[in-house]
Amino acid sequence: MRVRDWQDILEDVVESDADPGGWRAVGGDRAGGIGEDLYVGHPDAAVYQLKTYAKNPFEVQGVGTRVARRIDEDLDDLFPSEDSGRFGVQQPIEEDDAEDKASELEEVLKAHADAPTTPDALFDDVMETLDSPAFGPADIEFDDRPEELDDLSSTFEEAEELLDAELDDLVEDTVSRGFE
Repeated sequence: MRVRDWQDILEDVVESDADPGGWRAVGGDRAGGIGEDLYVGHPDAAVYQLKTYAKNPFEVQGVGTRVARRIDEDLDDLFPSEDSGRFGVQQPIEEDDAEDKASELEEVLKAHADAPTTPDALFDDVMETLDSPAFGPADIEFDDRPEELDDLSSTFEEAEELLDAELDDLVEDTVSRGFE
């Protein structure tokens, strides 16, 4: 198991050839220590575990690793279904394409304003218009831990312990007692 910077893990997600709308995520407070835990997975790509913390309001640091080849039948119930919250990974839009994307996005919003639709359908259309490389249902709690997060942590216990130790070392190396 190779521990890498959390942004390298997100780069793997972005560069995946999997259907962008098939990703699912579970996240929440870290069980022990400061920071957050996040699992991101896809039935045709991989399952990744990330541990992050906000060093300051402008900088997030963390570590992650691939914990499974894909969301299989054993993991399927631990990831949210379509009736959950939503998440998306977005890449910067090139300056030359920004005006075209804005026009396309305006048309999507007009279409949804004029027709009966659902919030999930609007979200999916917006993500597709913006060429999001990964989006889908999410169960993310910002002040607690979803039960599924604990189940995933116990399923991938070795990765959990290794990433906890790596994040603790990262926090210890980068956090000082005062302002930087």
